[in-house]
Amino acid sequence: MTQAAESPQKVAPRFLDRTTPPTFMTLVAVTGIAAMPMNIFLPSLPHMAAEFGTDYSVIQLSVALYLALTGATQVLLGPLADRYGRRPVLLAAYGIFVLASLGCILSTGVVMFLAFRMMQATVYSGVVLSRAIVRDTVAESRAASMIGYLTMGMAVVPMISPTLGGILDTTLGWRASFWVMFLCGSGAIWLIWHDIGETRPRAFASFAEQFRGYPELLTAPRFWGYGVVQACSAGTYFAYLGGAPFVGTQLFGLSPVMLGLFFGVNSIGYVTGSFLSGRLSAATGVLRMVIFGTLTSTVALIVSLALFIAGFGSVVTFFGLMFFVAIGYGVTLPNATVGMLSVRPHLAGTASGLGSAMMILGGAALSAYAGAVLVPGAGAERLIAIQLASSLIGVAGAIFILFRQRALAAQS
Repeated sequence: MTQAAESPQKVAPRFLDRTTPPTFMTLVAVTGIAAMPMNIFLPSLPHMAAEFGTDYSVIQLSVALYLALTGATQVLLGPLADRYGRRPVLLAAYGIFVLASLGCILSTGVVMFLAFRMMQATVYSGVVLSRAIVRDTVAESRAASMIGYLTMGMAVVPMISPTLGGILDTTLGWRASFWVMFLCGSGAIWLIWHDIGETRPRAFASFAEQFRGYPELLTAPRFWGYGVVQACSAGTYFAYLGGAPFVGTQLFGLSPVMLGLFFGVNSIGYVTGSFLSGRLSAATGVLRMVIFGTLTSTVALIVSLALFIAGFGSVVTFFGLMFFVAIGYGVTLPNATVGMLSVRPHLAGTASGLGSAMMILGGAALSAYAGAVLVPGAGAERLIAIQLASSLIGVAGAIFILFRQRALAAQS
């Protein structure tokens, strides 16, 4: 175990020194690169469908199946990180990502492309394990704020990625986005190797010992409550990822560059929400921030749906109100994550992996459903209704946590 893991509060981070906790900017870079593959190529989907000679619904599986595999891999990678450490799992995951990115570039058919695209899903461990590293090295009272700032810094990448992807698609073709992923993934491996030591609080003697602690986590109602909140809040965003390219191109006639710019507006909302989380979480409290975030997204979706039903919906109202949906997501995610990881801190990696799996698998289902129902002739209100249903369940989850905490307080 490194010095960073034993006394994280006493050792200041030093860049490229693995015996100290990783620097904040290293975690931002690792998580940002992990988030990039989610949306950098979205403006290219229509052109990719044309080149591979397939329907949009098939190429859209590169989003839905990617999310599904991302969730499934986190169920495995989280426990592996608790057993063997954060560092080796990160290095292996990014190594697979780099090879898979090269495979996407060399793909000659849609089946080959989708297979390598699924392999790229391992990179999301950079997001999951960076949050676990924060929880390893920072006290609970500061963790939500730090994860909020981490999310804000990370979100700069997905904020500019769709715009960059649109420009690359227009000038160099869709494969250029995957060359960017290949190069950035290679840079992340170098950074992890030199700056991230082991931060795991304690090593389990065996998987058997680790598994004996699972009932303690899995029977905790608050873990599931925060997991549902996180999953449903993310579900509103992932459904948007699956359906917004269709809405933007088919309903509003946006070019790849303009679609990328509108996606960037959404990411600015996500950054804003993450900033609010970083500034307010420590003083306001995790649960209050969760309630505020879920309600913000829900109200924005209700207004958007009402405008389209009344016949006043437009490209401005659709993407403009998604800005506020993204603010709610940016507020909710860091706080729900910390609430979930703090239920059983010694299983933070497992909790982060399981929570991310719930979030991403639910998001993958909503993304696939959004892609399936957005057929020629469909309106934007179909996508908004899917998002609203997910957001309302998230509000219900937050209310459940509130009553659960009050019940625990009454018993103590």
